[in-house]
Amino acid sequence: MSASATDMIPFSGADEPLLDGVEHGGQLDAARRLFPDAPEPFIDLSTGINPNPYPLPPLAAELFARLPEIDALTSLAAIAAKAFGAPSAAHIIAAPGTQILLPLVAGLVRPGRAAIVAPTYSEHARAAALAGHSVAEIGALDAFGDAALVVVTNPNNPDGRLFSKDDLIGVARRLQARGGLLVVDEAFMDAGPLDFSLATEVARGNIVVLRSFGKFFGLAGLRLGFALAAPPLAARLAARLGPWAVSAPALVVGTQALADQAWIEATRHRLAQTAQRLDAILCGSGLDIIGGTTLFRLAHTRTANQLFRHLGRAGILLRMFRDYPAWLRFGLPGAEPDWQRLQIAMAAWRDNG
Repeated sequence: MSASATDMIPFSGADEPLLDGVEHGGQLDAARRLFPDAPEPFIDLSTGINPNPYPLPPLAAELFARLPEIDALTSLAAIAAKAFGAPSAAHIIAAPGTQILLPLVAGLVRPGRAAIVAPTYSEHARAAALAGHSVAEIGALDAFGDAALVVVTNPNNPDGRLFSKDDLIGVARRLQARGGLLVVDEAFMDAGPLDFSLATEVARGNIVVLRSFGKFFGLAGLRLGFALAAPPLAARLAARLGPWAVSAPALVVGTQALADQAWIEATRHRLAQTAQRLDAILCGSGLDIIGGTTLFRLAHTRTANQLFRHLGRAGILLRMFRDYPAWLRFGLPGAEPDWQRLQIAMAAWRDNG
């Protein structure tokens, strides 16, 4: 998916996008500086994080006083392998969030050329550069040329684009002949079509799948994420992370949440319903929905910057995109009062033309 040439014209003067400090989602301190008179509490729709998180279990005080136990890490790996569909626990590496894994995974191949299917999460390019690669952003999956590292986000962020297993496996096979690596970021796969996941294929040896915990389970502050890879690659990642990489509280919560299939299935169903509710609000206000997942929607409007400002003054933060100034990403409101505030603000926008 790409924007037209006119969509790429930057704003200027009074219409310049208010992007300083809000290049990523979830930066409420920056939003409050941009909109100091906005009503509180701010509603953060700038992320794709589930606004109704997994209920935290009681946590024993000793979890915070002792180093994490290896048995707890082993148990989490076994549960995660089952939940994600990986071949075994030996194919699972737990980390304090997938963010820390990005440059480590990119460093599994010698520095060379990295191809990143874009537009996508900007940290992939930064992490590949940190690992010593020259980075090229490509618009099509098969356009990676002589790259030894190919990075794909599936479902993609921010447009929700999906890549089939067959196409991804085809890329992995072509890379394998040159010692290359395919990295598939499945941060939003828990809320997506699970049969698109490449988790079952990581035993092929040159595929690494990244899975987020914080987005679907709504516990981003817990800092937990996973790399799925063949045991030799998993062992290299574990060595780079070192001991005690994941906190004891994260081990406990992650193990319980990933095993809670009833909550997972109920949440997938609820997210699908609430995404439809968000669609109705956005379409009813004249926005074009051009992509997304059940955790976020990507909308297109020629007045994106003005709408960003309008909602910011109403205490509602969206995600803007510097290279695509006609795009806005909407996350899901959580509590009913948040839905009502969004609906009222969008109705005011619509009614004022």
